[in-house]
Amino acid sequence: MQFPIERFRGQSTPFYYYDLDLLDRTLRAVTEASGYPGFKVHYAMKANANPAVIQRIARAGLGVDAVSGGEVEAALLNGFSAGKIVFAGVGKTDAEIEAALRAGIACFNVESEAEFEVIEDIARRLNVKAPVAFRVNPEIDAHTHHYITTGLAENKFGVSMQMLAPLIDRAISSDVIDFRGLHFHIGSQITDFAPFGLLCDRINAIQDEYESRGIHFATINVGGGLGIDYDDPDAHPVPDFKSYFDIFHRRLRLRPGQELHFELGRAIVAQCGSLITRVIYVKKGVERRFAIVDAGMTDLIRPALYQAHHNMENITAATGAPVLDYDVVGPICESSDVFGKDEHLPEVRRGDLLALRSAGAYGEVMASRYNLRQLPGSLCSD
Repeated sequence: MQFPIERFRGQSTPFYYYDLDLLDRTLRAVTEASGYPGFKVHYAMKANANPAVIQRIARAGLGVDAVSGGEVEAALLNGFSAGKIVFAGVGKTDAEIEAALRAGIACFNVESEAEFEVIEDIARRLNVKAPVAFRVNPEIDAHTHHYITTGLAENKFGVSMQMLAPLIDRAISSDVIDFRGLHFHIGSQITDFAPFGLLCDRINAIQDEYESRGIHFATINVGGGLGIDYDDPDAHPVPDFKSYFDIFHRRLRLRPGQELHFELGRAIVAQCGSLITRVIYVKKGVERRFAIVDAGMTDLIRPALYQAHHNMENITAATGAPVLDYDVVGPICESSDVFGKDEHLPEVRRGDLLALRSAGAYGEVMASRYNLRQLPGSLCSD
């Protein structure tokens, strides 16, 4: 990625930089690769809710996967139609459910019997029909970080396979529920495509079982989870969407007229974003060098929360500077406020700008004001 260094020099740091040209390339790739009949792509807004980013995504024609009332509201304010919004999340409040029903969203992805009962009660009070799909845990291990594995049987997300049938019967018989189908999500940052094939096989078996009972699902939602290349973002700036969508086209047996929904977040926005931070001090220890920067875990929490690593660049290094090893750390009063250890960087000096790459997903949107720090700003390529 080419950075506009002169624009950066006068900018207060830390801030997020978004390459909207790369975002546009990514959106074109998604649209082209998902062009099979019945395929519908939603953007998982929890990855990034920067207005400039999500307005671009809305103009590309994608829908939204929201997990809070605030995300539903942001989607409506930034150009997404209500009929393309699906609302997931294990803890939807009564107020959020009512607002979503009044807005006319496309579907609630329901994650428990208790939630279903509340949606039914509110729909009856409002005298409307609530579109509902049940999130099912298909008991597939995506072999990713345990914080972002979501498809196992005992999980705060979704309902188990053995609890599904009674819920479907209740939804079909309800006078205020428009039962739409099933929703799945097996995890995040999945780079081995095999689990997606296993998910297709599981859905095929479930559909066969319920069709034998005379039950048809209008929609199947397979969630998201497609990972990106954090180690070498310039080698793979756009994920392999073609192989991803092709798996579902080949392996999942859709019924005539059935819609297949996807909820991609990280894969769409991660590579277009970088966190730009300034070196405050270079500290020499007994055996290690520390590059102390003005960004911290309050600005990008993934390394502290998930032990994640972001590729780093010294984008203002002197020409021909020797490459040295640094521990890149932030100013927060927590020992976990470390972006990387033994980072190979051209010699770092006070005032240099570092770019933490692949930070467009779960970066700015997760920022906090811990230590009473200011939230990071943002800058876009155009």
